[in-house]
Amino acid sequence: MKKILLLFVLAGLCVGCDDVNSNLERVQVAVPLTMSLDEFRSSVSVENAQNIEESGKIYTYHNLIFINDNLKGVHVIDNSDPSHPVQKNFLKIPQNTDVAVKDNKLYANSGPDLVVFDISNVNNIEYETRIENVFPNYYPPVTEEADYIDYPEIDFASEIIIGYEVKAEFREPQNDMVLFTNDAVEVAGASGTGGSMARFKIVKDYLYTVTESQIHIFDINSPENPVSINSEYVGWQIETIFYQDDYLYLGSSSGMYIYDIANATSPTYVSEISHVMGCDPVVVQGDLAYVTIRGGNICGQDFSQLEVIDVSDKTLPERIAVYEMKEPYGLGIKDNNLFVCDGSAGLKVYDASASPELTLIDQFEDIETFDVIPLENVLLMVGGETLYQYRYTSEGIQLLSTFSLN
Repeated sequence: MKKILLLFVLAGLCVGCDDVNSNLERVQVAVPLTMSLDEFRSSVSVENAQNIEESGKIYTYHNLIFINDNLKGVHVIDNSDPSHPVQKNFLKIPQNTDVAVKDNKLYANSGPDLVVFDISNVNNIEYETRIENVFPNYYPPVTEEADYIDYPEIDFASEIIIGYEVKAEFREPQNDMVLFTNDAVEVAGASGTGGSMARFKIVKDYLYTVTESQIHIFDINSPENPVSINSEYVGWQIETIFYQDDYLYLGSSSGMYIYDIANATSPTYVSEISHVMGCDPVVVQGDLAYVTIRGGNICGQDFSQLEVIDVSDKTLPERIAVYEMKEPYGLGIKDNNLFVCDGSAGLKVYDASASPELTLIDQFEDIETFDVIPLENVLLMVGGETLYQYRYTSEGIQLLSTFSLN
């Protein structure tokens, strides 16, 4: 009899629990992982060549190729012979996403800081200096799907967030959660060349970098001693930067912004053009801008497309063509050829001679594609932990070499 009564009591308690928890839902919560700033800043080093864990952006300077290992550092590859590239070393740079090079100085973001390496001797690269706290309010991207981020009290004067642990919890539904996206940066000059996904750009003696809502300007007239000279608000969810003829074209998740840098230290807003929400790199040739928009996940709605925009009147850019894509990432243009990295759909090559009318003339399928750099003699493409190099021929582009990054 006592056992029966106990069962009724437990059942009643469980019913009560159901009533109390009826409004709760199971959610994924990202909890920040931190490290002391002193330890973080002392961990930069030049190491032997090693496997890449997650390939990111690509940059080239003379015969060198730099490939970002997302949030970990930069792999250095000697490409003197494009048919047989050689991996030389690894620059350990925590929380790194972008690089740029001028006059043998490599600039890289490291969380809130900018670091500089001397790469004049690829066999003896040296870490030179660090400018602290030039990218304020730094948060690394949440790389796993999460519904909420819990931010405990963090002393950003002595600590830095280096990642997140995602775990399941039961919580009441909320609608005010904000996920921070990746803030990175690219560079142009006697400088190198970055891909379309870059957030660093070198123009003459200035390094322009963009974070989520700001542009940061550095004077690199003395390459070994960059000076932070200005930061300005430029838009919302800025993702990429491209330069042509005294204008910066900034790709954001909601559109493209055009800024005039005739006054190099004080960018002036010219215009913007909106598009559907999506991750958005931009390249420009002449009076036409090409924009890929990738939907899904944190990038926004489900549409993925390539847009052609007339920028002949910088004050009034006009969308003149739209092409459907599967999951586009980076893109590049050389002469009459437009190269689009369409994710798992492969590398697509378009004849742009009659642009805005584009004709698909080739497609390299069954490969993962991320970003591309059309050089004078070779096309570089990175994706799926592989570096691809293609030779230009009268019949199109032909695969020259592949180089496994792991």
